[in-house]
Amino acid sequence: MGKTITNAELSSLTMELSMLLHAGVGAGDALAMLSQEENYKDLLAGMAQRADEGAPLSQCLREGGRIPAYVCGLVEVGEETGRTEEALSALSRYYERRARQDRQVRGALLYPAVMLVLMLLVIAVLLVRVLPIFDDVYASLGGRLTGVAGGLLALGRGLDAAMPALWAALALAVVFFGAFAGVESFRDRVLALWRRGRGDRGVSRRMNNARLAQAMAMGMASGLPLERSMELAASLMEDVPPARARCEDCRARLEGGAALSAAMGESGLLPAGACRLLEIGQRGGTADAAMEKIARDLSEDGEAALEDLVNRVEPALVLVCSILVGLILLSVMLPLMHIMSAIG
Repeated sequence: MGKTITNAELSSLTMELSMLLHAGVGAGDALAMLSQEENYKDLLAGMAQRADEGAPLSQCLREGGRIPAYVCGLVEVGEETGRTEEALSALSRYYERRARQDRQVRGALLYPAVMLVLMLLVIAVLLVRVLPIFDDVYASLGGRLTGVAGGLLALGRGLDAAMPALWAALALAVVFFGAFAGVESFRDRVLALWRRGRGDRGVSRRMNNARLAQAMAMGMASGLPLERSMELAASLMEDVPPARARCEDCRARLEGGAALSAAMGESGLLPAGACRLLEIGQRGGTADAAMEKIARDLSEDGEAALEDLVNRVEPALVLVCSILVGLILLSVMLPLMHIMSAIG
């Protein structure tokens, strides 16, 4: 199957193809020129050979087996309408936006994850190394840790006894995150599993709606029928069954004669405010421009929601871990103060 093509690489590939076609270079020669690059040389060389044999660009991309169906479908529409360059340019902008969102998501998740790991390590050190020292102090004074402190001490001893297993788990976690960060095929499989289970909830749902609105805007600007535009948009959600089901519901409503704004609103693809804007655009003959604005607004809303989520997660992690550390220290220091008072 080969290495997965990233969103950033798709953006670069489609932009370069658009520029070469605009300069009058044939599809076969353009693909051959791009195949000189180290990445995907065999893939692009095979596409160039098929183009030289007379196959249209969309068919070459589809037969490569590693280009998203949405790219192939929109390029095919561009070929049918004589707007292949515009379709490729629009795809480049779309995947550039997707790549930027991917970077934002990774950056947003990295810092809270690192903070959580560090704070858990601090708590583990307190339980396994610090509490036993206080227990020895209590023993020398003729007392012992009881209550919450005693329970935490027992927990620390259990963690100490299980330390080999914990180190093994830590090693597995490091291997997992290392593979996730460095091996694209592994990361894609993990993300695909996550998207199938939770890829259409909360912030992810907002991002999905923004992607679908952008895809619809591109299809409508290319002169596609609404049903065909929705079919292409749905191809972006192959790995997110709930989102694809919403697309299929919207398409069924369109085929049943519903207006686009009503169909997208009733199927849950657009919020009420966006539906009103789309309805105004339909009445004024600028539905594609209205959909483009809706896509930008939804994308900005999704990015803002992601940033807000991270901003709430970070202080929550700090607060929870601070409370835990404080409870551990209080549970130890209060009995010690009582003992010292009794001795004094």
